[in-house]
Amino acid sequence: MNIVVLIGRILFAGIFIAAAPRHFSAEGIRHAANLGVPLASILVPISGVMSLLGGLSVAAGYKTRLGACMIAAFLIPVTLMMHAFWKASDPVNVHTQQAMFMKNMSLLGAALLIAYFGGRPMALGD
Repeated sequence: MNIVVLIGRILFAGIFIAAAPRHFSAEGIRHAANLGVPLASILVPISGVMSLLGGLSVAAGYKTRLGACMIAAFLIPVTLMMHAFWKASDPVNVHTQQAMFMKNMSLLGAALLIAYFGGRPMALGD
């Protein structure tokens, strides 16, 4: 059953690893700026580094608790700024952003659990 923990960590981390490259694109930075993210040209790439390093850390099981904390620190401002469904007026956009907000809240819960329990078994080092 130890393999289940490894698979779970990899599946959890995958979204952060896959999403990170967009944080270094002009389109991704512009999108965040349009949503009111201050200093988007600086903060969005920093969030990309946090997403990538945190995801790789959790997936590999190396410094897992630190990686999960990095993901949590990434998720809180991103969720509040990028998925502020309460600011939207279009019903379809409200629904979409509310779903994304709740998805991120679920990911935040998982990150907090990993930060507390670590990545063992099958981790390179918590």
